[in-house]
Amino acid sequence: MNDVSRPRILVVDDEPQIHRFLTPALEAAGYEPLRAETAAEGLRLAAERSPALVLLDLGLPDGDGKAAIPKLRGFSEAPIVILSARDQEAEKVAALDAGADDYVEKPFALGELLARLRVALRRAGRQAPGAPEAVIRAGGLEVDFSRRTARIEGAEPLKLTPREWDLLAVLVRGGEGRVMTHRQLLTAVWGPAQAEEAQYLRVYIGHLRQKLGPLGRLIRTEPGVGYRFGEAD
Repeated sequence: MNDVSRPRILVVDDEPQIHRFLTPALEAAGYEPLRAETAAEGLRLAAERSPALVLLDLGLPDGDGKAAIPKLRGFSEAPIVILSARDQEAEKVAALDAGADDYVEKPFALGELLARLRVALRRAGRQAPGAPEAVIRAGGLEVDFSRRTARIEGAEPLKLTPREWDLLAVLVRGGEGRVMTHRQLLTAVWGPAQAEEAQYLRVYIGHLRQKLGPLGRLIRTEPGVGYRFGEAD
């Protein structure tokens, strides 16, 4: 039986040095690491061992790591964090659009990786099970979904247009620290026909940040990929 005090982290990567580095690091951080070197082995272990989170490399010997994402999503709600080389920006975007929750660039700092894992696990624990929260507070911002209002603590509700509210709601409901791609945001707010109109997004993100004032820092840019909501890791 899985020890809930030591969440299982499935690492799917064909580089032995990644496992040599991550296995003791994850154990020292209080996790139980599981090792897989192919997509097929990763899917099998995910089905058999029910990890709390999956770290997934995009370049695997038996195929593209992106192809494993919908298969994982078919039976598991565990967060998926992509391990990606710096020169694979388009691959990161495609993986996030396919259902991954976040990505960490290779080479990565251990502190950043562990912070991303904590955020992903915390978000997954908050969101399941049950209905979405009616009010979410983060960094001095209060977002009330039942009233469709957002306010900075101690102030009146912000004067947001319907599109600005929809965009903020999608970012906040996406979860603290989760990367939302340009396509995901555009599709959610403007519909599939506008999925390539990134200029819409830049304009409205700028408006939101301006209205949020100092709390505009909560909307963080991921260059070439999209945006994430929340305090810095």
